[in-house]
Amino acid sequence: MKVLITGAAGNLGSVLARHLLAHSTDSLRLMVFRRDIAGELKVPGRTEVVRADLGTRATLAAAVDGVDVIVHFAGVLFKATPERFLPTTNTEYFRNLADAAKQHGVRKIILISFPHVEGPTSFDNPARGRLDVSPVSWHAKTRLEEEKYLFANIPTPISLRVGMVYGKGILMIDAARWLAKRRMLGVWREPTPIHLIATEDFCTTCAAAISDGNATGIYHVGDDGRVTLQEFLGLACRQWGAPPPWRMPLPLIYTAARCCEWYSSITGSTSPLTRDFIDIGRVSYFGDTTRMRAELLPSLRYRTIAEGLGTL
Repeated sequence: MKVLITGAAGNLGSVLARHLLAHSTDSLRLMVFRRDIAGELKVPGRTEVVRADLGTRATLAAAVDGVDVIVHFAGVLFKATPERFLPTTNTEYFRNLADAAKQHGVRKIILISFPHVEGPTSFDNPARGRLDVSPVSWHAKTRLEEEKYLFANIPTPISLRVGMVYGKGILMIDAARWLAKRRMLGVWREPTPIHLIATEDFCTTCAAAISDGNATGIYHVGDDGRVTLQEFLGLACRQWGAPPPWRMPLPLIYTAARCCEWYSSITGSTSPLTRDFIDIGRVSYFGDTTRMRAELLPSLRYRTIAEGLGTL
């Protein structure tokens, strides 16, 4: 098959591309906007790079023409006031991609989403694949709109609602390690249940969704563990040989986010922390992985963070 990966120069997009090159025979079309992909992903006969702008429909035809499956990662994250741009860069840009795919006969789109779109869920009340919900953060609200458009317009729609992906090379994990080593890693005090998935298991699930002709619908992607964000960071810091994260008052964290957003808006630089990041981060999330385990990934390589700590 020919697989188009949008956001192929980004973190998870490039991680999946490496996995597919190593574990499949698929031909990969790697879509980028400004930033180029890593050199090792340029493999003659296996990969091709296409430049396209999700905000400009005319550029998308060359990207989607002739592909069998699209895996959509592309998006904007580290920027001030996400409530102002996410309705465009998430929802509108995805509609542009879906419309172009439909016009060129692409039947399957895999949207990389997250369980936060169902709002707060828990170990005892997990997310179950609902669309009639009202999420908290702008990241989740706009991703839910993408899901709704996907299911209304594409013949074989798949949403992978992925928990927190962890492992070496994952941007947020590497950033946490950098901060922890410098005694700068902090987290709010209230325990926040989360759902984890190791990088290898995430990639294997994506590969199964690509290759399985019967796969369709919403799949929650996560391991068998039950852990809070605070517990995970504590375990990670111990693995890294770093002190545990500071337990900080929530108003102080929001103040830091406001400062980051203010600096970003003035200088045009990225914002490593935003208030919406905190809003989505404070939402407890846990998904019902029954469909994932039955149809895509019957056996996990790392069933819990205790088994996967070595990958950090």
